[in-house]
Amino acid sequence: MGSTTPAIRGAAARQQGTGRRGAVVAALMLTMALAALDATVVSTAVPQIVGDLGGFSVFSWLFSGYLLAVTVTLPVYGKLSDTFGRKPVLVVGAAVFLLGSLLCAAAWNMGALIAFRIVQGLGGGALQGTVQTLAADLYPLAERPKIQSKLSTVWAVSAVAGPGLGGVLAAYADWRWIFLLNLPIGAAALWLIVRHLHEPERENAGHARVDWAGALAVFACGGVLLTALVQGGVAWPWLSAPSLALFGTGLVLAASVVVVERRAAEPIIPGWVWRRRTIAAVNLALGALGLLMVAPSVFLPTYAQSVLGLGPVAAGFVLSVWTLSWPVSAAFSQHIYRRIGFRDTALLGIGLGALILFAFPFLPYPGSWWQPTLLMLLLGGALGLFQLPLIVGVQSTVGWSERGTTTASVLFCRQTGQTLGASLFGAVANGVLAARLGGAGDLDSVTRALDAGTPPEATRRAIADAVHAVYLGAASAAALAFVVLLLVAPRRFPVLPE
Repeated sequence: MGSTTPAIRGAAARQQGTGRRGAVVAALMLTMALAALDATVVSTAVPQIVGDLGGFSVFSWLFSGYLLAVTVTLPVYGKLSDTFGRKPVLVVGAAVFLLGSLLCAAAWNMGALIAFRIVQGLGGGALQGTVQTLAADLYPLAERPKIQSKLSTVWAVSAVAGPGLGGVLAAYADWRWIFLLNLPIGAAALWLIVRHLHEPERENAGHARVDWAGALAVFACGGVLLTALVQGGVAWPWLSAPSLALFGTGLVLAASVVVVERRAAEPIIPGWVWRRRTIAAVNLALGALGLLMVAPSVFLPTYAQSVLGLGPVAAGFVLSVWTLSWPVSAAFSQHIYRRIGFRDTALLGIGLGALILFAFPFLPYPGSWWQPTLLMLLLGGALGLFQLPLIVGVQSTVGWSERGTTTASVLFCRQTGQTLGASLFGAVANGVLAARLGGAGDLDSVTRALDAGTPPEATRRAIADAVHAVYLGAASAAALAFVVLLLVAPRRFPVLPE
């Protein structure tokens, strides 16, 4: 740690001129747009990419490889930002992301494209964690909802515009422009960061000890376990030799992470992340949030098309409405948590979220489009009350030198929850479909069959039952988050003075 105290660092960061801070915020929003668009814009161009490069059997790794790289690098970048400062980590991460984008645009086959997507993900981990950390550095507690609502709006706009933008570029230009589009956006963000972001000097940054052994162990352990979760039940059965080998290797690597981190002077994942009640509770709660978010984001579009009979555009609208209410609710949450506290506001949000998710299976069959749309609008509002108070609250309980690690641990748990949710709920949906259809298919095969026309009535009912089961699982995850916050988190977060 440098000689500058966390309080002085925070004050120095916030004492930049209004114009300079505005330029940095613009850079953060552009940087966040890179990561947010990447999550949505590629999906609609998959048919064109596969048609050009081939590799249909492995195209899912375009998404899985990127997700794995982002997730396993989050803790590493978080610790590095606490050690060397946010600016160098963000600049390097953005540069790696842009290099990966350029390489993706030049890919000559599916294997090369997947490898370059992993390079993108290695930079994407720095983008997500460091942007959220800088948002807390730049604004005092009373003003943090402003920047957080702006960043939430970036995600919302990207979720709505990304698929359409990807489709337009793939149809009227070339799918490679999807990746080339990142270059001017990223260049503008990098220029603003280099020119306008100035952090206090760290006297001993050059002599800081980096736990490279711990970083490698975390990367290897996370990569193996997340690969097992992503591919289990998809590329091979859960109880097959590859699945058991990956999980066994992952457990051995997890034990090695514990040993290495206990011996490290400056561990990548310090023990205090889990020893402090507030941080541990927020990590677990946002892990449950990542898990429950899989239900609508992955399964609702299929439900809207196969059960409600909507087209792809209308199905996308049913899903996207929660991105409209989420940032609005998040911005409003400050008026609630200032009265009743961070924990109780989050309890209110996740409690409402659990009830809304639980109501989904009780929708009439086949129902009308406005019914799930209304539930999604309400769900976005509930989760906005849940997530933002927890992120703002937990960031306010640590000083500058611990904020990057804390923020990265929260995002890591949320990303891991999403990966676990995709595997778990995929298995639930496929199990229900197999039971209803006599073992005659899974959700992927049913989804592909939608292109041939309206599915038979028995298939429609089976899909409805499968998605209902997934939503009940998501409601259970929300209930778990509620219990964790109620029993583990302190009623009043130990906020540090500004």
